[in-house]
Amino acid sequence: MSFEYELTQLDDAAAVRLIGRLDSATASGFEKPLQELFNLPASRVLMDFSALDYISSAGLRVVLMAAKRAKQSQGALVLCCLQQQVRDVFEISGFLRILDVAEDSEAALQRLRATA
Repeated sequence: MSFEYELTQLDDAAAVRLIGRLDSATASGFEKPLQELFNLPASRVLMDFSALDYISSAGLRVVLMAAKRAKQSQGALVLCCLQQQVRDVFEISGFLRILDVAEDSEAALQRLRATA
């Protein structure tokens, strides 16, 4: 399976829906467009993992770099809807302790709005 993403603009945030597998073969092509979402100061981004079946260490790195970029630009990044197998990877790596992760998109939007 390959990887793709859908980008939509919400009222006050960008939403990125990840689909497929984010691994070493696909992560590099996704890193730049994700980083560009934080070009404007105080940008807020919701990452929806509901359709992501697999994430590798390369994919984790892209997410971590986006979180770092969000912080540098006084923006916010909230992840949501992690499937169990993806959540397990985030848990094992310790990323659940350092990233903002919400159970669903509504909770993620509430957290993003609170950062405004």
